[in-house]
Amino acid sequence: MSIGVRQLTVLREFKPFGLTAEEQDGKPAADVSEKYAYFLFGSEVTRERDDLLPIDSDFSSTGSPFDCGDQELFIRGNRIIWSKGFEVHKRYSSSNNIVTACWCRMDAFPDALLCVLEINNLSVYYVSGEVICIPLPYTITNIWPTPFGLLLQKSTDEHRSVKTSSSIVYARDTGRAPKDYRSRRYTANQHNYLEPIVKEVGASLSSHLILKHPMGELQATYIEERGKLTVMKDYEERTIWTSDVIPLMTSYNKDRLQHSVWLVEAADNCNNVDAGTLTEQSPSDFCPQKFSLRRIWQGKCSQFAASKVFFATDSDGVPIICFLLQEQKLLSVRLQIDEGGDGVSIDVRPLMIWSIPAISAATVTVTRPRVKVGRLTFMDIIVLDCEGSLLLYTGDQCLCKYILPVGVGSGPIPVDDNSSRLSNLSYGIKIVGIDDAVEGRFNITLNSGRMSEHAVMQIFRCTLHCSPSSSLANDCLMAMAEGLHSSSYSHFLRVLWGSGFSASSQNNESNVESQWESFLSTVHRIIDLHQSSRHSFPKIPSTSWDFLISSKFHTSYGKQVPNSCISVVNVSGCRDSLSAAVHVPDKRSPEVIYYRQLSSEMLDSLHALYENLKLNNLRKQDLWKLVVLLCKIAASLGEASYVDYYVRDFPCVLSDIYFFQRTVTQRAPPSLFHWLETCLRRGCHLADLNYLPSLIFKGNSNALCWARKVVCFYSLLLGAERNGKKLSTGVYYDIAKGTAQTPEELTVLAMVAERFGHPQLDLLPVGVSLPLHHALDKCRDSPPSDWPAAAYVLVGREDLAMASLKPFNQQENIQNNVNLTSFSPAYRLHLRPVTVPSFVSENTRVGITKVEDADATKSVEDGMEHIFNSNTQLRFGRDLRLNEVRRLLCSARPVAIQTPASPTATDQDFQQHQLWNLAQRTTALPFGRGAFTLATTYTLLTEALFVPKLILAGRLPSQQNATVNLDPNLRSISELKSWPEFHNGVAAGLKLAPFQGKMSRTWILYNKPQEPNFSHAGLLLALGLHEHLRVLMISDVYRYLAQEHDITTCALLLGLSASSRGTMDPAISKILLVHIPARHPSNFPELELPTVLQSAALMGIGLLYEGSAHPLTTKILLGEIGRRSGGDNVLEREGYAVAAGCALGLVALGRGSDAFSFMDASIDQLFQYIGSKGVNSEKSFHIGPSSDDQSRSIGQMLEGTHINVDVTAPGATIALALIFLKTESEVVASRLHIPTSHFELQYLRPDFIMLRIIARSLIMWSRICPSKGWVDSLVPAVVNVGIVRLTNETNDNDEFDRQALVQAYVNIVTGACISIGLKYAGTRNGDAQELLYNYAIYFLSEIKYVSHSSKTDLPKGLLHHVDRGTLEISLHLVILSLCVVMAGSGHLQTFRLLRYLRSRSSVDGHMSYGIQMGISLAIGFLFLGGGVRTFSTRDSAVAALLIALYPRLPTGPNDNRCHLQAFRHLYVIAAESRWLQTVDVDTGLPVYSSLEVTVLETDQFSETSYSEVTPCILPERSTLKNVRVCGPRYWPQVIDFLHEGKSWLNYAVKSYPLNGGLLYVKRKVGFCSYVDDPIGCQSLLSRAMHKVFDKPSLNNSSSRFRDECKPGSNKVGQLVGTFSADPSLIAFAEVCCESSWNNGDDNFQEFCSQVIFECVSNDRPALLPIYLSLYTTIASMWEQVKDGRIVFHDLSFLQSLKLALAYNEALKSGKLSTTRGGGIIQSTFLESIKKHVEGILSSSSGLRDCLIKYMNLENWPHNLSGFHEQEAIPFFWYLQWYSLPPPHVVKEAAQKIRARVPSSSSMLPLLRLLLPNTHIKAISQIDELLLSSGSK
Repeated sequence: MSIGVRQLTVLREFKPFGLTAEEQDGKPAADVSEKYAYFLFGSEVTRERDDLLPIDSDFSSTGSPFDCGDQELFIRGNRIIWSKGFEVHKRYSSSNNIVTACWCRMDAFPDALLCVLEINNLSVYYVSGEVICIPLPYTITNIWPTPFGLLLQKSTDEHRSVKTSSSIVYARDTGRAPKDYRSRRYTANQHNYLEPIVKEVGASLSSHLILKHPMGELQATYIEERGKLTVMKDYEERTIWTSDVIPLMTSYNKDRLQHSVWLVEAADNCNNVDAGTLTEQSPSDFCPQKFSLRRIWQGKCSQFAASKVFFATDSDGVPIICFLLQEQKLLSVRLQIDEGGDGVSIDVRPLMIWSIPAISAATVTVTRPRVKVGRLTFMDIIVLDCEGSLLLYTGDQCLCKYILPVGVGSGPIPVDDNSSRLSNLSYGIKIVGIDDAVEGRFNITLNSGRMSEHAVMQIFRCTLHCSPSSSLANDCLMAMAEGLHSSSYSHFLRVLWGSGFSASSQNNESNVESQWESFLSTVHRIIDLHQSSRHSFPKIPSTSWDFLISSKFHTSYGKQVPNSCISVVNVSGCRDSLSAAVHVPDKRSPEVIYYRQLSSEMLDSLHALYENLKLNNLRKQDLWKLVVLLCKIAASLGEASYVDYYVRDFPCVLSDIYFFQRTVTQRAPPSLFHWLETCLRRGCHLADLNYLPSLIFKGNSNALCWARKVVCFYSLLLGAERNGKKLSTGVYYDIAKGTAQTPEELTVLAMVAERFGHPQLDLLPVGVSLPLHHALDKCRDSPPSDWPAAAYVLVGREDLAMASLKPFNQQENIQNNVNLTSFSPAYRLHLRPVTVPSFVSENTRVGITKVEDADATKSVEDGMEHIFNSNTQLRFGRDLRLNEVRRLLCSARPVAIQTPASPTATDQDFQQHQLWNLAQRTTALPFGRGAFTLATTYTLLTEALFVPKLILAGRLPSQQNATVNLDPNLRSISELKSWPEFHNGVAAGLKLAPFQGKMSRTWILYNKPQEPNFSHAGLLLALGLHEHLRVLMISDVYRYLAQEHDITTCALLLGLSASSRGTMDPAISKILLVHIPARHPSNFPELELPTVLQSAALMGIGLLYEGSAHPLTTKILLGEIGRRSGGDNVLEREGYAVAAGCALGLVALGRGSDAFSFMDASIDQLFQYIGSKGVNSEKSFHIGPSSDDQSRSIGQMLEGTHINVDVTAPGATIALALIFLKTESEVVASRLHIPTSHFELQYLRPDFIMLRIIARSLIMWSRICPSKGWVDSLVPAVVNVGIVRLTNETNDNDEFDRQALVQAYVNIVTGACISIGLKYAGTRNGDAQELLYNYAIYFLSEIKYVSHSSKTDLPKGLLHHVDRGTLEISLHLVILSLCVVMAGSGHLQTFRLLRYLRSRSSVDGHMSYGIQMGISLAIGFLFLGGGVRTFSTRDSAVAALLIALYPRLPTGPNDNRCHLQAFRHLYVIAAESRWLQTVDVDTGLPVYSSLEVTVLETDQFSETSYSEVTPCILPERSTLKNVRVCGPRYWPQVIDFLHEGKSWLNYAVKSYPLNGGLLYVKRKVGFCSYVDDPIGCQSLLSRAMHKVFDKPSLNNSSSRFRDECKPGSNKVGQLVGTFSADPSLIAFAEVCCESSWNNGDDNFQEFCSQVIFECVSNDRPALLPIYLSLYTTIASMWEQVKDGRIVFHDLSFLQSLKLALAYNEALKSGKLSTTRGGGIIQSTFLESIKKHVEGILSSSSGLRDCLIKYMNLENWPHNLSGFHEQEAIPFFWYLQWYSLPPPHVVKEAAQKIRARVPSSSSMLPLLRLLLPNTHIKAISQIDELLLSSGSK
C-alpha cells in the first residue's frame, strides 16, 4: 500500500528570540563576537512536578499549532535569556562564561532547577531567586538531568576545552514538569561555599558524579557487574543522552566503537553511610544513596557517536530509544519497562532492535497527542530520509510523506500562510536537517542554493498538526489503538494516512470536519471491503430531490443541525435500501474474513468509546456523529442487537440505516447505564460484568479513562472488594492517602486520586452524579483528620483543606490553592463576605486619630503604627485600649509639661526638674514597646530597619507647644541616652516576626552602620533572641568584635548565644570564653575587659550550654560566682556573680541531683555562697586565693578569706532555684532557710529572704497555689506574730526589730507573688489574677490611699515601719507578676491600674528609673505581641522570666551594678504564640467563632472543657487536648494535639496543628457571621423566606406578597443574598422565583422557590442544577407529547432519570447510607418524577400498536416505516423506560415458555424470571400480546 502525501504547515521563518532580545536591548548581532547557543522546550518542562494535569484531559482538544508554546533558553557568553513565545521571561548573568545549561529536577523541590555549568563551578537557580554556586574540584565536561538529580561527566584532561555549542543539552523528555518561575528578575544573593562539597572518597575516582541536592555532596556512581558494585572509572564512556523521566543513560565508547544503554538505580544507604559525611547545609531529610549504573544494552553499530538520542514509541505502544547514527540510519531499541507498585522501582529490559534509513530525525506528537505510555507521552518520529523526503513514522511504520508548500525558501513566509496548493517538487530547495522539535513543531533547514556556488541556508518553523483538530477523531483513534490488535491497528493507520487529503480538506471547510470525514471514509472503505456489495456508497441521484439530499450543502447543514432536519423515519430511504438489499454469500475470501474481523474489533472499540461519551454532557454532538457510524458498522456485521441499542438511544438514526442481514448469534451490547443502575438496585456484586466494555478493564486505557473512573467510584461506593490494584468488578483503581472507614470515604479518596472534582461531576448526567454527590455530602460533616487538602475541598470543607496545608510555606500553598480550584465547583462562588458595621470602622478611625495627643500637630513614626490590623481590631476594635497603649509607650514625641502661661526663673528650674523626671520615664519606654510589638511585623529584605527616635525633650501646651530641651549643663544627656538607645534598638528589632527560614545575612550587614552605635547593638540582641544571628559567618563576628564597642560586643555575645541556645557550638563557646579573663591561662596576655562584657559572656555560656549539665562548664561557672573582684569589677561585682549564678542554673536547668558529677561538694559550695546555716563547718566559709587571682592585678577592694555573702548570695540562690526547678526536692528546699527568729531576721538581708522564697517555691513547684492561705503559710510565725502586734498597735520599744519584721513580711509576700506569677505565666488564671491584683492594691493603698471595694485582713500601716522605696519596688514587682500571668490578654482592670501608676509617677518626682522600667515592662507584658503572644511555663521559659524579672531594679539608665540591663530582654525566650484566630475560608477575613477547649487532666485538676470565643489565647500545649469548633453557624471540626513538649514557636515543625495561629472555619449557608449578626436575629430571616416560599399562603394572602414584592421591599433575591454571595443563586432567585420576572408560570415559580430554599437552607447549592434538570426534563416531555414538537433527539435523559430513581431505591434498601436524615434529593420529589413519566407514557396513544409491530416484525427496524413521528418517539421512550429487550430476546423467551406451558395460560411469572431487567408493566403487556397471538 502506497503512503499518502500531505502538505507541511510552515509557521514562520525561524530566528532565535534571544537574538531579537539582544537587538531590543541595543546589542545588534554584528557587534557581538561571542558564539551563541540555544535550545527549545515545551511549557511542561518548567511546570511544577505535582501540578495537576487537566482533569478533563480525556475530552480536551489539542492546542493550536499557531499558539507559540515554545520556550527558549538562549546562551551567549555569561548571559542566559529565557523567553516564552515572543517575550523575555527571565534573564540570568554569571561572572564566568557558561559552558552549558539544562533543566533538572531534584527530590526536595517541586520545581525544575536551572543548572548552569561554568568553567570552575556549577550554579543552581532556585524558583525563589536564590543562587547556589558550587565550586567544582574537577573539570566537568557536561551535565545531564536524571530523575535522581544532576549527572556530571568528568574529564580526564584538566585543560580540555569544551565547546559551548556542542554541549548544550536537548530539552527534557515530556513527562513531569514544574511550574514557571516567578516573573521577577533574580536579585537574590549567592551562597558561595568556600570548600567543595565532595566528601566521598569514591567521588575522586568516579568518572560520573551525581548531585542529588543543591546543598548536598557530589556522589560517586557505581557500576553493577555480576551483582557487585564498583566505582565507575571508565572515562571513555562518554554520556550522550539521559532521560529525566525514566532513569536511563546512553553512552558511547570510542575505543570499542560501542553504544550502551544504562539503567541508573538508587539504593538507600542511610544505615551504612556515616552521618558525619553530610554537610551542615544539608537538609535533615537528605539521605545519602548509592547510585549504580547497570548496562542493559550495548551494540557496535557505528564508528561515531550518535548525533541524536531520544525517546519515541513503537506502533504497539512500546517505548523505544532511537539513535541517529552517522551512517544515515535511525537505530531503535525497544524497551520493556516494568514499574513497581509504588511507582519507584523500575526495571528496563531491551526486547529487539530495528532501523530505518534517516539523515535526520526528531520526535513529535502527532497521531496520539493525549496518550500516555506509562510515564511517557506517545511520541512519533519525523524522519528525513536519504532522498530528502520528510516522512512520518509510528515506530517502524511509515504513515505518510510531507511536502513543502509552494514558495517556501523563495521569500519571506508570513505566519498565517496556509496555502492549500500542493507542489510535487520544490525545485532547487532541499531539506537538509530537522532540529528543535517540541510536540508537533520542529525546525527544518533548507538549502536553497540551486545554481549558485554558495548555498543559502534557511530555517523554518513547521508543524504537522491541522488546526483545530477533531477531538472525536482523536478519541476514536485512541480507542482503536487500545482495542484493536496491533497488526489490525497498524493496517488501519496505513489506510487512514495513505488516503491523503479528502476532497473536503482541499476546500475551505473546517479542518475539524475534514479530519472526521477522512476518518469516516477510511472506516467506510474497510466496511465495504468485507461486503459483496457496497451499500455505503451513495447512488447516482435520479431526481432533483435526491440530488438535493445528496448535495454538499445538505451535508454541511446537517452537520450544523444534525437532528432538526432529519425525520424519525425516512420512508423512501428505507424502501430504496430494502429493494436494493442483497444477501451476503456464505463463502467469503480470506480478505473479506480479515476485514470482517477488523470491523468487529472496530465495533467493540468504538462502542466502548460511545459508552464513555454518553457519560459526558458536553459531547452530545460527537455522540450523534459516532452513533451514525456505529449503526453502519453494526448493520454491516448483522448485529441487530447493537442496531436496536443505538436506535433506542437515537431514534433519528433510523434514517441512516439500510437493510441488513442479521447474524444467527446476537451479542448483547455493553451498557454502562444498565450496569450502573443494576449496581444501585442490587449491589455491584450482582451486577453483570458483561455489561461493561472490555476495554474498561485495561489499566492504562486513555480512551475509557472517564468511564473507568465512574465505574470505579460506583464500585467502591457500593461495596466492591479491593484486590491489589483492581477491584472485584475488574477495573483498576487508585486511592489517595488517608483514613477511610466507610464506602463513602473510600469513594472520596478515589475521586481525589483520579483528580475528579466538581467540574467533572457537572459533566456527568444528573442521575450518574447523584450517588457521587451523596458520597461527598455524607463525608462533609466529620471527615477524617488525615485527608489531603483536595479531599476536603471536594466535600466542601475548604476550612479543613487550609488547615491541612503546610504552614509558613506561602509559595507552596499558593500552588496548592491553584490545584485545589480544580476540585471546586466552577459556578459556585464563596459565601457572602463579612461586612464590618459602620460603627466599628468609625471607632477604628477615631482610635487611630486618638493615638496622638489632642494638641499634637502631626503624626510621627513611633514603631507601633503597624499594630492595628484585622486581628487586633477584631479583638480590641470596640474600645481604645491599643490606642492608649500606643500613647503610653510612645517615645518619639516630646512630652507635655504643664507650666504657667508666663513662666518665671523658678518655673524654668521646675521645668528642668520635671523634664528630668519625665526623661527617666521616657528612657524606660522601649522596654514596654519591645514587648508590645514583639514579632508583630515583617520587614522587606531590601529596606533598612527603621528605629524610632528617643525624644527626651518636652513641649509646653500652654505656650503653643514650645519645645524645651534638657539643659546639658545640669545633666549629662549622652550618659542618659546610651543604654536607653540600646533598649530602643532592641525594641525596634523585636517587632520583626521570626521568618519562615533564615534571615538574610546580607540584610543584617546592610543595617550595620559605619560607626558602632547603641541602637544597632540593640538590634543585634533582638535578632539574636529571634535566632537570626546564626546566619552570620565567623568573619562577620570578627568584624563586629574588632570595632571594640563594648555595648555592641555585649549584644553580640548574648545574641549569638541565644541564636544557638542549647547547641554547645564550639566556635561561639571560644568567643565567649575569650571574654572571661578569669578563665584565661596564666601565660595569656592580660585583657582589661569591662564587667558588663564578662557578665554577658557568662550569661551567653549559660544560654549556649542550656540544659546540658556540661561538667567543665558547671565547674567554671560555680567558681565564677565566688570570684573576688579585680580591675573595675568592684562596683558591678554583684551583677557578675548574678550572671554566673544564672548561667550555672541554665546549664544545669532542672537537672537536680544529676547536674553535677561532684554533687555534694558543689551543692555545699552553693550554700556557702548564700550563707546558709546548713553548712556547719567553719572552715567551709573560707576561701583561699586561686592561682588565677594571684596572677592578676590587685583590685580596688581588699577582701579576706571569707566569702562576701552579700555579693555571692543572689547568684547562688538563683542557681539553686534553676538547678532544682520543679524537682520537688524537699532536702534542698529546706536548706534554703527562712528566718524564724528575731536574730535571724537581723542576720539575713530582707531582699535575700525574697530570693529564698522564690527559690523554695520554684523547687517545690507543685505546691505553689494562687491563694492567700498559701502565701500566709510562707510567712514564719515570728513574722506573723510581729505583724499582728503592729496591726493591734501594741507598744514595742524595739523599733529596729519592728522594721525588720515589716521588711521581711513585705519581701516574703513579694517573693510569693513572683513565684505565683512564674507558675501561672500566660495562663490568665482567675485565682492568680485576683490574688495578685489584691496584693497590688494592698501595697498601693499602703503607699497612698486608694479606694478599693474588696475587704482584706492584711496588716495596715506598713509605711510607718518601712521606707517607701521598698514598698514601691514590691508594688511594681507584684504588678509585673500580675502582668506575667495575664500576658497578652489586655486585661482591662489590670491596664487601668497600670495607667494609674504611670500617671502617678509623672506627678511624683521621686519615682526611679527602675520603677518606670517596671511599669513599662508590665504594660508590654499585658499586651505582649499586640495581644497575640503570651508566656510559657516550660523550664527554659521560667528561667528566662526569672532572669528578666530579677527583683533588683536599676536606679538609673546606666545602672548595671546588680543586674545587667540587657538581661531584661530575655523574656523573649519565654514568649510563644498561642494565639488562635478563626478565619472565614470563603472570604479570607477574620471572624468570631465559638470554641470548646479541652484541657488534659493534671495533678490539681481533672480533664475539663470550657468555651472560648476567637480571637483568643489557648492554654499551653502540654495541657491542651483538643480544640473543637462548635456552634450552629460554622461547620464543626476538631483539632487534636500531640504532646511532644515542643514550643509553639518551633516553626520548622510543619505537622503542628494551629501552627501560625490561624484556624480556618466555614460558615454554613443560612447564617450570618457574628460581626453582621451578633445575637442571631438576622439568621431568623430563613423563617421569613420559608413564608415567602409557602405557595398556599401566597395564594391566600396574595395582596401581602404583592406588597412585599414592591420596589424597596425584601424580595426573594434579597433574602437569598443575605446568606450567599453566589451570583448564580441570586440571579436564579430574581429571575425564576419572583413574579415580576416570571411569565405567569406559577407552578414553575413555586418549584423554583421551594428548590432554592431547599438548597440554601441545607447548604447544598450544587443540587440546584440537578433539581432544575429533572424538573425541566419532565416539563419538556409533556411539551413534546402535547405539541408534537421534537425536544429530545436522544433518550439518554431517560437513562439518567432511571438512575436517579435507582439512587432513591438504594437509599430505601440500605445499599446507600442516608445523610442528614435522608438523601440529598427529596424522596417525594423523585417519586413524583416516576409518576410523571409513567403518566406521560400512559397518555401516549398508539403504544400498543407500535409494540405489536415491534414484536411481530421480522425485519426490524425497517418495517417501522409506517409509524408516525408522534407515535414513534413515545414508543422509544416506552422501550427505554421499561427496559424492553430486543424482539429476538422476547421471542426466544416465549419459545422456551411455550414448550412447557400451554398457549392459553399466562406466561407472566416465567417471563418475569427470564426477563429480570424488564418492568412488570412491560412484561404484562408482552404477556397480553403473546396470549392474543396464541389465541389467534
